[in-house]
Amino acid sequence: MGARSKARKRALDVLYEAAQRGTDPMETLRERLAQSDPPVPEYAAELVEGVVTHQERIDELLTTYAEEWTLDRMPPVDLAALRIGAYELLWCADVPDGVAVSEAVALVGSLSTDESAGFVNGLLARLLQLKPSLAV
Repeated sequence: MGARSKARKRALDVLYEAAQRGTDPMETLRERLAQSDPPVPEYAAELVEGVVTHQERIDELLTTYAEEWTLDRMPPVDLAALRIGAYELLWCADVPDGVAVSEAVALVGSLSTDESAGFVNGLLARLLQLKPSLAV
């Protein structure tokens, strides 16, 4: 697993933990950085910060294009991976679009339900298709 893939997994861990504990993701990130066991790569911190900064718009897009699915119905792991994928897809010019989608799919493929990979792939593919017209 590459360094950025590991960082994405660690960012997902932080976002998931914050959601489960009902705490602020930035506070959870600060705690994990202070403990550094396991370490939090710089790119993981960037991902968490980016997701938090753009979460309102990310969630708006996910809600709009996840047909018949609310954010509350999504498994928390899937939601964290979708937020990371959407952030990389729409705000990280240095991450190729295909990489943003495939990395999010890989995360849920190894951590979530059998249906999650298809769901995440379909939703991020829809955002990719609409990317030129989305105001971000």
